[in-house]
Amino acid sequence: MPWWHALLFGIVEGVTEFLPISSTGHLTVTEKLLGYQIDHPDITAFTAIIQVGAVLATILYLRKDIVRIVGAWFRGLTKPTERGADYRFGWAVIYGCIPIAIVGLLFQDQIETTLRSLWIVGGTLIAFSGVMWLADRQATQQRHEKDITWKDTLIIGVVQCLSLIPGISRSGATMSAGLFRGLDRVAVTKLSFFLSIPVLAAAGVLQTVQQYDAISAGVGWGPTLLATAVSFVVAYASVAWLLKFIARNTYSIFIIYRVVVGVVILLLVGFGVVSAT
Repeated sequence: MPWWHALLFGIVEGVTEFLPISSTGHLTVTEKLLGYQIDHPDITAFTAIIQVGAVLATILYLRKDIVRIVGAWFRGLTKPTERGADYRFGWAVIYGCIPIAIVGLLFQDQIETTLRSLWIVGGTLIAFSGVMWLADRQATQQRHEKDITWKDTLIIGVVQCLSLIPGISRSGATMSAGLFRGLDRVAVTKLSFFLSIPVLAAAGVLQTVQQYDAISAGVGWGPTLLATAVSFVVAYASVAWLLKFIARNTYSIFIIYRVVVGVVILLLVGFGVVSAT
């Protein structure tokens, strides 16, 4: 892989990972347009591994919250008097990550092959926009971060499993589910960040172990590490911007963008400009 391809992929990953527009979908399309076989093991592994850069950016940005919540969780394990909101939030995040871990392992082969079709990417970008529009329209935002329970994150975690289909968007799925639960936009956005840390980190580590040789013989570890580093820098700025933007705006701009991109992808595939796989 040329270095400028790696640079471009890192930028795409960093910009799109936490926006509700599907980072995997955007990476898949970009990879296809640049001539890569999008369902090849080294490319699917590359796509998962460079997300680790975005995870590290999230950890850095939310480091104070993470230290507070993790500390409260450990203290609460042995001291019932320490089991306050942060302790409960820690458990809530754990519960929210269980469903996608199970589904991801059970259907790993289908996720890395069949579901990488651009027909699916384009179709889900459009279809799930309707879900996001409905969630945005019906949002009451009467509940806040301190009100999040294990039941909320378990439900959101189940919905998050849909994001294993490229085009749906992990952040879009979790944010929409949170809005349907009555949480405010800032709370569901931060919760989406917290849920992304163990999920994306585990996926990156798993792909590194399973496809180390494929990466070495294919795209190469140099470009992979470059793309990961770039995604870290860009994702940090993206996280900071998104939290400020969501505090004052709806998801309308993302919904419109998803529909437009989805239509363009379907037209490109339909007219034979690019192949679906």
